[in-house]
Amino acid sequence: QVQLVESGGGLVQAGDSLRLSCVVSGRTFSKCILGWFRQAPGKEREFVAAISRSGGISSHADSVKGRFTISRDNAKNTVYLQMNSLEAEDTAIYYCAADISGVEPRAVQSRYDYWGRGTQVTVSS
Repeated sequence: QVQLVESGGGLVQAGDSLRLSCVVSGRTFSKCILGWFRQAPGKEREFVAAISRSGGISSHADSVKGRFTISRDNAKNTVYLQMNSLEAEDTAIYYCAADISGVEPRAVQSRYDYWGRGTQVTVSS
């Protein structure tokens, strides 16, 4: 079993920054590919970013490229999502997810085996 706990969400204004964190326990952290997804009100959950086991390879959705950055600290069992220049359209619940068997970061939700409960990010315009 793998447990993921997100934190760092909140209410901010457009143009502000936030950093989300996700602490992973229950399995060797460095063996997991990790991803961030989000679900806005009335919409389906969508891919935001993913990162390889070593942190050397990452992938970001087009909608967040240049504004969001995923990173990980294997010594702290933590994956981060740095979000800059936030927009009202970024308002959503943000979820952290772990892929325990993949070999590269993927945007496909079904590839991820474990999910956190999410953290709310609200951006006021």
